[in-house]
Amino acid sequence: MAKEKKKDIKKKDAKKKDLKKQENKQEKKQAGSRGADKLTEEGAVPAIVEAIMGRGGTRGEITQVKCKILQGKNRGKSMRRNVRGPIKQRDILMLRETEIEARRMGKRVNRGSKD
Repeated sequence: MAKEKKKDIKKKDAKKKDLKKQENKQEKKQAGSRGADKLTEEGAVPAIVEAIMGRGGTRGEITQVKCKILQGKNRGKSMRRNVRGPIKQRDILMLRETEIEARRMGKRVNRGSKD
C-alpha cells in the first residue's frame, strides 16, 4: 500500500511539472519577439507625413520621410522614418513605436565626375 501511494504521488508531481513547462512555453510564445517591449502600449500611433527627405536602399525602394506624431506621449514630435511603398505628403502613417528615429541618409558622391 505504501509503495503504491508513493508511486501515485510521483506521478502527480510529474504531471504538475509537465503542466508548468507547457504554460511557460505558451507564455514565451505570447511574449513576442525581442524588442517588443519598446512597442507602444496603445497600439499603433498616427503620424502625418510632412516632407519626403529622399530615397534609399540598394534599389531605391525605401523612402525617408519627416513625419509629425499626432497622438500618444510623443504628440507633436517631428521625426525621420523609413517607409517602404508608395508615399506622399499629408499621408497618415500608423507607427508601432515612436522612440527610435531613422538615421540620416548620407550624401551620394558620384565617383568619376570631375565637379
